Order: sequence, then C-alpha cells, then structure tokens
Amino acid sequence: MIKIGILGEIGSGKSYVAKSFGYPVFNADFEVSKLYKNNKNIFVKLNKVLPKYIISFPIKKNEITEAILSNKSNLKKISNIVHKEVRKKMNLFLKLNKNKKVIILDIPLLMENKIYNKKDILVFVDSKKSDIKKKLKKRSNFNNKLYSELKKIQFTSVYKKKRSNFIIKNNFKKETIKREVKKILAKIL
Repeated sequence: MIKIGILGEIGSGKSYVAKSFGYPVFNADFEVSKLYKNNKNIFVKLNKVLPKYIISFPIKKNEITEAILSNKSNLKKISNIVHKEVRKKMNLFLKLNKNKKVIILDIPLLMENKIYNKKDILVFVDSKKSDIKKKLKKRSNFNNKLYSELKKIQFTSVYKKKRSNFIIKNNFKKETIKREVKKILAKIL
C-alpha cells in the first residue's frame, strides 16, 4: 500500500486535491466533526476539562472556537482528547483499506503529529495567499483569530515544501489539479 499524505496551508485546497486522486481518503477534519456530533464520550471528556465552554451535546463549533481563543492551553486539552480518537479512526481506516494500492491521508497536522512514515509520499498543495484568503472568507464559520492560533501550531510552508516529494500549484481550477494528480500517480505507480 502506498500512503500519500496531503500537506498545505489552511484553505489551500488539500481536501479537494485528496479526493482528486480517486483512492480512499482519510479526512481528519471530517472525522473530528463527526466526533463532535455523534460521540457522547468525547463530549463528556471535553466537558470535564472545559466545563465553562463545552456545555452541550452535540458539541457546537463555536464552543470549541471560544475555548481555544480564551486560553492558549485549551487547544492542547482539546487535542489530547480528540486526537487519540481520530488516530483510532485512522488505524481502522488503514486496516479496512489494507488491500488498496493507494490511500490518501488528508490530515492537517500530519507532520506535526508525526503520523507519516519516511516511505510515505508527501504532496504539498501550494496556493497563493490571496486565493486562500478569498476562499476562507467564503466559509460561513471562518474566524480570523482562530486561524491565527491554528497557524501557530503548524510547521511553516517552507519546511513542509522541503520535506514533500511533490508540490501541486493549486490555482483552484479542476483541470490543473487533475493534470498534476495524474503526473504524480504516473511517477509513483
């Protein structure tokens, strides 16, 4: 099995690129939102460490955002609880897809949390800052302060580009992405 990890800035189009490969995708953000909606156990644990912020089930994104923005240590508390569960989900995904030729890991903190192996293929999605800002402003739940806090815990784009096997210049045009993905698959398969 070839594992392809997708890297890039928040809002660079990582999830779209991940889906464009046409292989099973593990999307960590999607798994986190499912945990907030469906996992009562996660709610109980978060409510215990952050009772002032996490007050209702299903957990609302604005409760998480408020907790993170009010105190820098809260992000670590949330991560400690949520990341363990997401890792379990990822391991199950890997087990269920063990016979696939290729799988895609769309995990925002892939490098930071050391979730990849040296033999995995890393693809960096490179987008213009102006395109990213435009895209993020269209998101209904976009919060600039939260964006800044999350950027602080990520490795720099320069570092991630250096460590990547491939860089896709994302101009947010389907044809470009399809062409770039095809080139990468041709080289690794």
